[in-house]
Amino acid sequence: MVSRNSAFKQLAVVAFVALTLGGCEEDRYRGSARHHIPIPSATYTLMSEKGMSKDQPILIRSYKKESELEVWKRKATGEYALLKTYPMCRWSGQLGPKIREGDRMAPEGFYAISPAQMNPNSSFYVSFNMGYPNAYDRSYGRTGAHLMVHGACSSAGCYSMTDDQMGEIYALVREAHNGGQKTVQMQALPFRMTPENLAKHRMDPNIAFWKNLKEGADYFDIARDEPQVSVAGGRYVFNRDASGQTLASPSVVEAVQRKRQQDETQVAALVAKGTPAVKLLYDDGDSHASFKRALAANGSDSLNRSAAWGSRDVGVSRPDAISTGPRVVVLDNSGKARATVRAESADYDAVLAAVAAAAEPAKVEASKPEPARPAVASAASQVAKVSPGAAQAAPVAVAQPEAAQPETSAPFYQRALSFVPLIGGGSQPQPAVSAPVASVVPSSPTSILAPLPPRRADGLRTTRLDQPAAAYASQPATR
Repeated sequence: MVSRNSAFKQLAVVAFVALTLGGCEEDRYRGSARHHIPIPSATYTLMSEKGMSKDQPILIRSYKKESELEVWKRKATGEYALLKTYPMCRWSGQLGPKIREGDRMAPEGFYAISPAQMNPNSSFYVSFNMGYPNAYDRSYGRTGAHLMVHGACSSAGCYSMTDDQMGEIYALVREAHNGGQKTVQMQALPFRMTPENLAKHRMDPNIAFWKNLKEGADYFDIARDEPQVSVAGGRYVFNRDASGQTLASPSVVEAVQRKRQQDETQVAALVAKGTPAVKLLYDDGDSHASFKRALAANGSDSLNRSAAWGSRDVGVSRPDAISTGPRVVVLDNSGKARATVRAESADYDAVLAAVAAAAEPAKVEASKPEPARPAVASAASQVAKVSPGAAQAAPVAVAQPEAAQPETSAPFYQRALSFVPLIGGGSQPQPAVSAPVASVVPSSPTSILAPLPPRRADGLRTTRLDQPAAAYASQPATR
């Protein structure tokens, strides 16, 4: 009888434990236990299909304009191949590099993520620190800290994913570290480095900096291998040793140079065909089109699972800032604003085509205010109406590709909005946000030994590209 009662009690305990585990799925990942979030089984299957394993090295690429993040993984052949592309839930600021603390800009450049930069205690589910400012950023005296890739779909200078996405990405980085990869390279790019994008943004003040980033991106595209990154003369330098000798094979060097020449030829052809130069002005960053549709249909809570693992304040993104696309300032060949269009849809290429095809884009129309309208149905209807005097407006800040440009006292997008009228309204800018600074990286800085920027805490250290493991011995629980 005693044995039967004992067996009954054991069964009861097993049943209770099973019910408890089934009802507390999220509780398994409270606090530091979130470091052990598993890679989803579907992703394991995908890796197997592509000849990859969980402990092989990975590389991350992010693209602001397209609002996408890619995870690449090395195959048994030694070459990297694309594993997955994740729609990015939110980034803040504008296209261009982060300059200073508080400018809301998400970093652009080449960053190294070591195990010490992983943060399972993040207030935004899980995160990893990008390592901003790196050696390049510090050479220009740029400031800022705690620039992360994290969950919660809200950003104030970071790249933000949904919790489910971030859990998977975090697990992929963790397993690569566990497999022996000392640092995971993150290539944070303004857009996909296509001839079309380079042609459209050819007059942007950041074009010289972006072309420098393209050198490293081109190497990866050709070699399917991680470029070795260093900094010299105020520029990123790729695949060079301390004496300046190339580390890449002659065949790869030749192929990369050939790609660069082909891209430049295509850019010139696109410009000759009338591809307009543009400057994109975001209200406060952007989100992938798929998330915009989800927000419109279901609200922000639909983007993340229940936050049963802890409370948080994620109100750092302006919720109204992604209800429409960016304002697109179309420039003429002298750099003057030709028109401004509001990209109501995610695809504004058709809008630019309509502007370029217009015979007289600067027609003067009555300044009578128009009533509020729903989203524009056709591309042609989105061509901006330019008021008298706009055609003679002061030129938008323009940079020659290799010429240094001084930083301005006011950010570019505020100066542009001061004279460019918007669709369906006057020239009043949108509600003010913390102002990102659009700047050009000087081609010949006076010194690369600029003083280090101020730190937020005595114990916080920044990542050097040549000493990546020195970064962030511990991470605060706020990001």
